[in-house]
Amino acid sequence: MARKRTTITMEVTRFRPGEDSEPTLQSYEVPLRKEWAVLDGLNHIKDHLDGTLSYRWSCRMGICGSCGMTVNGKPQLSCATFLVDYAPGPVRVEPLRNFPVIRDLVVDISDFMTKLPKVKPWLIHEGETPEGEFLQTPQEMDEYKKYSMCINCMLCYSACPVYALEPEFLGPAAIALGQRYNLDSRDDGDRRDVLASAEGVWACTFVGECSTACPKGVDPAGAIQRYKLTAAVAALKDFLLPRGARR
Repeated sequence: MARKRTTITMEVTRFRPGEDSEPTLQSYEVPLRKEWAVLDGLNHIKDHLDGTLSYRWSCRMGICGSCGMTVNGKPQLSCATFLVDYAPGPVRVEPLRNFPVIRDLVVDISDFMTKLPKVKPWLIHEGETPEGEFLQTPQEMDEYKKYSMCINCMLCYSACPVYALEPEFLGPAAIALGQRYNLDSRDDGDRRDVLASAEGVWACTFVGECSTACPKGVDPAGAIQRYKLTAAVAALKDFLLPRGARR
């Protein structure tokens, strides 16, 4: 009778820019426990085997989005990806693709943080502010709720082939967050100059990998395609209707 495995091999990327010429993989044996996520394996390495390993994590509950990594070739939240699903191993853990590496599994997301304010991800209200609560119907909330679930984990950027080739592309999460506010009944903002630009929705070729990778079901690919229709209709109105007749 075969003995049940009690450990699993984790192959982890090690890289220190400026010191190492290229990334390398280092193997570690960690306990194979049913309840352990990939993040637990990394924490075991950090605490017991190699304190020099660098990676990001915070909540361990799939909420903060900081522990995104490439696990066996796919972008995943390491706190929600379990070691037993990769048994007997090995499990290869690499940094998210399409981002500069700061050290080991830590990537630089400055590009996203620079682009995000461009889509004005906040409520813009131009009318009178109501006294008390700004009420919405459940149907009005349903219009944008899905897109509000984004946790900025960057898995969609890592999965996006357009962002890999065209770094000027705003990217799935930023556009989806712009749509979240476009569809909010309390918002009067105009984001068309950014979202309908060459670096916005029109750069997307609708591969759909961003929605596949999203751990929260945000469907950024759907948000992009929906705004393409909105932008096309607006452009047609601009062409056909006099300025005063546009609505």
